Amino acid sequence: MSEPHSGGTGEPAPRASRPLLAVFTSHWLAMLGVGLVLTSIIVWACLVPTQLRQGQDNPYVGLATTIVGVVLVIGAVLTPFGLYLGRRRLQRRVAALVDARKMWRRLLLFLGVTSVFNLVIASQMTLRVVHTMESRQFCMTACHVMTPEARAFPEGPHAGLLCVDCHVGNGALGLIKSKLQGTRQLLHVLTDNVHMPIEGAIASGLMVPSAETCEGCHWKERPANATIRLIQRYADDEANTPETTLLTMNVGGTIMGGIHGAHNGEGVEIRFVATDPERQDIPLVEYRNSVTGVTRTYAKKGADAAALANAPRVTMQCFDCHNRPAHSFEMPDRAVDRALMLGRMATDLPYLKKKSVEILEKEYTSSAAAAAEIPAALTAYYRTEHAELSAKRAADIDEAGAVLADLYSRNVFPELQVKWGTYPNNRGHDDDFPGCFRCHDGEHVTADGADITNNCFRCHHPAAVAETNPEVLELLGVDRLLGKLRKD
Repeated sequence: MSEPHSGGTGEPAPRASRPLLAVFTSHWLAMLGVGLVLTSIIVWACLVPTQLRQGQDNPYVGLATTIVGVVLVIGAVLTPFGLYLGRRRLQRRVAALVDARKMWRRLLLFLGVTSVFNLVIASQMTLRVVHTMESRQFCMTACHVMTPEARAFPEGPHAGLLCVDCHVGNGALGLIKSKLQGTRQLLHVLTDNVHMPIEGAIASGLMVPSAETCEGCHWKERPANATIRLIQRYADDEANTPETTLLTMNVGGTIMGGIHGAHNGEGVEIRFVATDPERQDIPLVEYRNSVTGVTRTYAKKGADAAALANAPRVTMQCFDCHNRPAHSFEMPDRAVDRALMLGRMATDLPYLKKKSVEILEKEYTSSAAAAAEIPAALTAYYRTEHAELSAKRAADIDEAGAVLADLYSRNVFPELQVKWGTYPNNRGHDDDFPGCFRCHDGEHVTADGADITNNCFRCHHPAAVAETNPEVLELLGVDRLLGKLRKD
């Protein structure tokens, strides 16, 4: 059989039976695109067993999978574009020799098969990436500036939830908004332009409405509820004397009233003015009940009424009181009390409560310095002031020192400018944060002199207040529970 001729030029013509191969090899973009697609497929195949072997979400594997996906998409885009350019380059050379319909059939077949494989891989990859990026491990390890929140989260009542359950709103719009915010925060980290300390979600305006988060699990229309709250404190004396407060909390509901009923009952809407991003100073409160028709405006004594008239109003939501539901930070006094109550430290070490608070309240240059200096400071105190006891109770003293270092590491982060009390907690009221008293302080009054109540019995009834050994604990069987926890 004779070779095909070039039509008189003296050079052999291209083989008409391989136009697709000729198209692929006629432009570097087509070959690069196919190479990227094949590379991403191979890398993805390597990542799948890694994910299965670990048995848990790994943010770094998720990041690698994301990069593979990007490479695959780039290759999938470059390949048809390169084919188009290659076809144009060959069009004039082989137009007379190539069957155009056969070439298009082959090209469409190739693109169809490639698209099916890419669709399968990309869909699996996308689902895996989304699942990984929604995991607690990813959120807690991907960004070092969020270390305080990551440390506090396992200690809270919502530790079993995913971060996205509270930080991502409903639907596609909520997901897009959260990812855009996350991308912006990532750029701030990469450019070392992060505001320290990190602002809370309320202060930064990033808090997702409670109707899309809290109310998905918590029944807003609950008719009635009452709970018992036990507060165990320890005195600064030599015996670390326990002081117990037991309260019946009138949480209430739509029928019972109480705390929740008064703020979230049927027809109730409360709006207020806050003069600071964290909503700690509230000079004006507006109450409206569409069922009863009652409308009241309470202004704080001494506030500028003219300035408040045009100030923006904030509609009260669950998180205006429960502002640290998952990332709550303790103050040193309360942190030591809780450790003593849970039996993490021996309650019979003299002056342990007093000295522990003093050590925790000192400033340390770094987290590493605090981890070393805090246990050493407690050991030095007992060696100096209680030498005989120090030798006999060395193990208990060492254990208490380690606990104090742990308490500090969970609440204070010098490198990130997070100190004791950086993040206020509005649930309740105490000497550290006003909480309820931001409004229920007796200073918010209407034009006719009616005030927002600060009557203690409207919210809770005390069964014991700062008592050493209240009888009610034995009556309720709580004394036995505390006895199992106590270490002495």
